[in-house]
Amino acid sequence: MRAHVGILLLVLLLAVAPATAAAEQTRTGGSVVVGSGETVRGDLTATGGTVVIRGTVNGDLNAFSGNVLVAQGGTVNGDVSAFAGNVRIAGTVTGTVDAQTGNLVIARSATVGQSLQGSSGYTLIAGTVNGNARVSSETLTLANTANVGGNLVYDVGTFNREQGATVGGTVRQDESLNSAGPASVPSVPGWVGVIYGFLVNLLLGVLLLAVFPTFSDGVADKGRDNPLFSIGVGVLLLILVPIVLIVFAVTLIGIPISIIGALLFAVFLWVAGVYGSFIVGVWLLSLADEGSRWLGLLLGVFVIAVLDRIPVVGGIVQLVVLLLGLGALAMALRSRYRGRRVTPQYAEETRSGGDEETPAD
Repeated sequence: MRAHVGILLLVLLLAVAPATAAAEQTRTGGSVVVGSGETVRGDLTATGGTVVIRGTVNGDLNAFSGNVLVAQGGTVNGDVSAFAGNVRIAGTVTGTVDAQTGNLVIARSATVGQSLQGSSGYTLIAGTVNGNARVSSETLTLANTANVGGNLVYDVGTFNREQGATVGGTVRQDESLNSAGPASVPSVPGWVGVIYGFLVNLLLGVLLLAVFPTFSDGVADKGRDNPLFSIGVGVLLLILVPIVLIVFAVTLIGIPISIIGALLFAVFLWVAGVYGSFIVGVWLLSLADEGSRWLGLLLGVFVIAVLDRIPVVGGIVQLVVLLLGLGALAMALRSRYRGRRVTPQYAEETRSGGDEETPAD
């Protein structure tokens, strides 16, 4: 157990990576976010319920998710390959977008530097595609702000072209498109990503509760007893830990620490997010005087997965739950560490006949 606590403490100290992350990263979790001002050097493979790019990826983005968003102001200096329930490009992609999805949206503010290849149930192009567009979709809409620099080839049941939409090359329908190119992968319904994220988070929660049952109960108690304080601790960690890691990164010795921190960042936040869902589930069960940790885990992960589907509200809920779990996890680790330090000293004093004091909780 001492070794386990030590590992978790190391993860805590390296919880948040500096703004520039390591090359060829792999991130996974309920939500994978490249924040505004953050730069990922090289390729990024992201697997999660939601993948959001608000910063810069200086390579290719490979996303397997329920929802993929390259937000306005976000940049992918390479190709985007997305297998997801919903894909929305509102920022800049300098390469090719290849999206196999239920819904594909190229927003008005979006720029696709090369070609667009998509297989989806619904496709909306409202931004700019500098190259060719090959779309296999049940419904394709070119908004009045759409600008396709090359040829447009489509295989759809319904094609809507609004007045003002421009296509630099030819526009033609090809009924064999769905089976004759990179867009031949079947579309993925949105509920597939939701179920995937739910099952992955539930599996991690089961492992945490099975391996660390007492510690997991302690995390739930910390979050339930003082949720606002736990959220505050979570916010504080997200602000202070990056500063510490940046200080490490200015030295040659500290650079490897920063890289390790970037790799551990996604894992730690994933654990914190699952613990946050667990806290919510345990709290909901307590309202009905039910105390099963397993049922609490199932309920919490399910409720958060459902709320995450609500526009705007889902993102806020995910953030609050993450901060709640992060703060509660940090406080539980601190309490466990203090308990390990106090108990041996107290036992020695008792054996030697010293003053009998009750050790601090």
